[in-house]
Amino acid sequence: MKYSSDVLNYATSHDFNKLLKCNLSEEKNEQSIYTAVDQNNITPFAPDLDDLVRLHKAICDRRVTTIMEFGVGYSTIIMADALRRNKQKYGNYVTNNLRRSDAFKIFSIDANREFIALIENKISSDLCDFIYMHFSECRMMSFNGRITHCYDSLPNICPDFIYLDAPGQYDVQGDIYGIHTRSKDRLPMSADLLIIEHFLLPGTSVLVDGRTANARFLKANFQRFWLYNHDTENDIHTFELLEKPLGKYNKKQLEFCLGESYFRRLNKAG
Repeated sequence: MKYSSDVLNYATSHDFNKLLKCNLSEEKNEQSIYTAVDQNNITPFAPDLDDLVRLHKAICDRRVTTIMEFGVGYSTIIMADALRRNKQKYGNYVTNNLRRSDAFKIFSIDANREFIALIENKISSDLCDFIYMHFSECRMMSFNGRITHCYDSLPNICPDFIYLDAPGQYDVQGDIYGIHTRSKDRLPMSADLLIIEHFLLPGTSVLVDGRTANARFLKANFQRFWLYNHDTENDIHTFELLEKPLGKYNKKQLEFCLGESYFRRLNKAG
């Protein structure tokens, strides 16, 4: 199956092939039912232009400043480029008006050193200042009596965009009551966002790539008001923290990054 002309045109006009240092195929890659749960796979999946274009557009459209990414990959490079473009357009305003100490940086967390090294070798020198790799081991744990898993450490940042696409189920250590994710029949069940939820600012956006069981777990356990949508056709889940501003600085950020559309969604939600 071919990508749509809109996706191909966007990827071409934004130099995705140059950014990723590869020739992008017009055809979508078909995978076997076990590809995503193959314990022996140490090769990143081929670039998925649908996913990459969606991420790039979302970061540009929302004027995102700081990204927390769970799982390094081609997405790391593409999102860093979107941040670079945001900095070129809005850098002066953000520096002078918003309280964003980690503006225009992506912090990518992964428990697999090999994947980190593979992607680091693909990062061009002009993107290095935008990308921060964060290695952390990940282990099974209990969260409010539920079996889940979390990374041992996270970068101490305040993201306005979070991309959840990790850990790989074989990268999670330990077990709880004999239960672990290191099986082809298991599902990832990250609780990292639940632990940091109350540190996140209104307007924060979360995109979960696939991982439907994990997205439902988050939805069932979040305590604040999140606007949730499941795009079944593209197999993605989106959350937006829809609350009144915390204060004048958060309000100014919401007005600049998301504009009146955010406040219309807020009023509609009641």
